[in-house]
Amino acid sequence: MSVQVRYSIIIPMFNEEAVIQETYRRIKKVMGSTGEPYELIFVNDGSTDNCAQMVEEYSYWDESVKLIDLSRNFGHQIAITAGMDYALGDAVVIIDADLQDPPELIPEMIAEWKQGYQVVYAKRIKRNGETLFKKWTASLFYRVLRYSTDISIPVDTGDFRLMDRRVCDELKRLPEKNRFVRGLVSWVGFRQKAIEYEREERQAGETKYPFRRMLKLSLDGITSFSYKPLKLAGVLGALLSASGFLYLMYVLYLALFTDAAVKGWASMIGITLTFNGFVLLMLGILGEYVGRIYDESKGRPLYIVQEFYSGRPQQSLQEQRTASLNK
Repeated sequence: MSVQVRYSIIIPMFNEEAVIQETYRRIKKVMGSTGEPYELIFVNDGSTDNCAQMVEEYSYWDESVKLIDLSRNFGHQIAITAGMDYALGDAVVIIDADLQDPPELIPEMIAEWKQGYQVVYAKRIKRNGETLFKKWTASLFYRVLRYSTDISIPVDTGDFRLMDRRVCDELKRLPEKNRFVRGLVSWVGFRQKAIEYEREERQAGETKYPFRRMLKLSLDGITSFSYKPLKLAGVLGALLSASGFLYLMYVLYLALFTDAAVKGWASMIGITLTFNGFVLLMLGILGEYVGRIYDESKGRPLYIVQEFYSGRPQQSLQEQRTASLNK
């Protein structure tokens, strides 16, 4: 495409062979209706199925399609970051490949962007096809995150959003390894607006965010934007220490000034175990922060690109990235 790219659609994917054809069809239809030039950037995050090969074939005859094929699975947030690094559009849209977030909402986002909003994010008012446990844990996560952090991160929102080129460029300047993109978007600021929608049931395949990955995402979100857990540890530690000291004074009083036998050693053991458990928990919280400092200090790249496919005349990876950074 020799014309200026107006919109970049970033589509991270991990083992989405069952749905990727429908994803491509629907996004292609929606973007074609805008009448403006666009690019579809599929980011293969180490898939073991054939979704990357399918997108590669699309790129041979559809010049709007690009494929960033990462060398292994680096994680959903890193795949989004890779897409932003290569995006050339004046506006950048992030949408997952599983079609739970409807591509048909993109024109409404574009309309709000043209009204002057620099970030337009989709807010879920209903989550179809998910278990009660998943809905409850997701709701709890967003509210704990809002309480724990010092910035306003909208609740019930995912990564489905449109960002202005200026916002995307600012995000590319943020180097942290344990990324929480929706939090970073809130951190950079700018004019933001929500669009409400009902999240659809997954079209095919399995969720890529089981409980273990949701827990990691939660820890990344909280530790990236707040040190309140460390402050909480100090407060609770002081309260427990004060309680223990008062109980010790009570025991000494019984032993020195009364004839009553000092009883309750079983309860003392229970209290000791509780204190030890609390200390280990606080060490675990401290370890999460230290581990992230260690990750940052290693200075490794966020991701490695194995192959890059584009409908444009092929350029080297360095040329593509240089063109993106100099835009």
